[in-house]
Amino acid sequence: MSSNPLFDRLLRVGAASATAIQTDTNCYSYGDIERETGRLANALVALGVGPGDRVAVQVEKSAANLLLYLATVRLGAVYLPLNTAYTLAELAYFIDDAEPALIVCDPSARAGVAPLARGAPVETLDQAGEGSLPFQAITQADVFETVARSPDDLAAICYTSGTTGRSKGAMLTHRALMSNAETLVDLWRFTADDVLIHALPIYHVHGLFVATNVVLMAGASMVLLSKFEAGAVVGAMDGATCLMGIPTFYTRLLARPELTAERVAGMRLFISGSAPLLAQTHRDWTARTGKPILERYGMTETGMNTSNPYDGDRIAGTVGFPLPDVALRIIDEETGRAVAEGEIGVIEVKGPNVCAGYWRNPDKTEEAFRPDGFFITGDLGVRDARGYVSIVGRGKDLIITGGLNVYPKEVESEIDALPGVIESAVIGLPHADFGEAVTAMVSVGSGCDLTEQSVLEALGPRLARFKQPKRVLFIPDLPRNAMGKVQKARLRDEYQGLYA
Repeated sequence: MSSNPLFDRLLRVGAASATAIQTDTNCYSYGDIERETGRLANALVALGVGPGDRVAVQVEKSAANLLLYLATVRLGAVYLPLNTAYTLAELAYFIDDAEPALIVCDPSARAGVAPLARGAPVETLDQAGEGSLPFQAITQADVFETVARSPDDLAAICYTSGTTGRSKGAMLTHRALMSNAETLVDLWRFTADDVLIHALPIYHVHGLFVATNVVLMAGASMVLLSKFEAGAVVGAMDGATCLMGIPTFYTRLLARPELTAERVAGMRLFISGSAPLLAQTHRDWTARTGKPILERYGMTETGMNTSNPYDGDRIAGTVGFPLPDVALRIIDEETGRAVAEGEIGVIEVKGPNVCAGYWRNPDKTEEAFRPDGFFITGDLGVRDARGYVSIVGRGKDLIITGGLNVYPKEVESEIDALPGVIESAVIGLPHADFGEAVTAMVSVGSGCDLTEQSVLEALGPRLARFKQPKRVLFIPDLPRNAMGKVQKARLRDEYQGLYA
């Protein structure tokens, strides 16, 4: 019997004949997953992938993509999901940093990706499950001896935006992913009877390691939608029990008249995360459906840290209590001491869910951890008398737009490189649909002929779509404090109604 902590645990509960993944065109049982990951694992080995090697994947969401993730873990390699919106310029950095043994991309992207591959093979996989990789896998045996790994071995690397414009690869171990999913299965009462509407992207921790891992670990089933579309999600509720989403999901679903208490009668749980859920959205949803949303808090480096209770009050504006195996403290950044109840400080966490550090970046790893092992999230929080945690802000000017993280420095660096730009400041402003909209304030020199449209066109090939500003505003000078630091808070206050 193998000892591959994550893979073994994901397939341990589901009966071989039970449905695991449903799509518009296919249905995969747990037995099918065992066989198909066997074929894929054999194909990966034939391509030179071994234990500890990185497999970089930038393909559209599909059941075949999920099977590739599971096959990578099964053979002891390290899965590296990449946002499909990343440009070739961004992709080049990830490939140089991670040095994958294999790159998998959409067939239409292969010509652009191949020159970046550093000698690694480049295989293809499209949204329909076709491509050079599945073509090779279909000829392979469906039996594969799962490779033994230790709990401390890496299962995945997920890149998170860096404040200096360089992303950092969070190293996620078998223990981190396994323990977090086990805790959530128990906490959120998932069983083999559950059917999850899976409308999240799977290049992101939320869709891949929360939604997918929790379903498989419970022996449950998922309805795999290629993307979020409000009408399709409402339609899928008739045969489902759960939905995991981001705040944008819920605001768009509330705009659908067919969302009624009768339509959601069979749904037992609605979960929201990846960005703060407005208290008003929480109240509106409860009033419409009679089922309060369960909000939780996590991040790329840690998976889930807190959750509102399954039984008990799900309080709007809070992210609930620390998970049972997570220690959480709120610290005064200047003194390093715990703040009093009701006071704001920086959230720090410690537990088996936390990443092992940043890939090939010991300096950033050391900066991120306290000597006693607590991870510094950079998020500002407060805990009330009942122990509920609320996120009240974020350090380092992080912007969360549509559930995706954008660090202003990365966008500013690209804008500042444009001819005629003196400097720029990128901020997040309130947006009804995206939560926050990336917005650029730009100061230019005399005679500069840049326009909003020309800036956006210049950024197009350099930045993923979700990082590109919704608006570019030209102002004579950026406001500064006495120390010369740009006052982004002042800009946010002044322009907060821009998208109203």
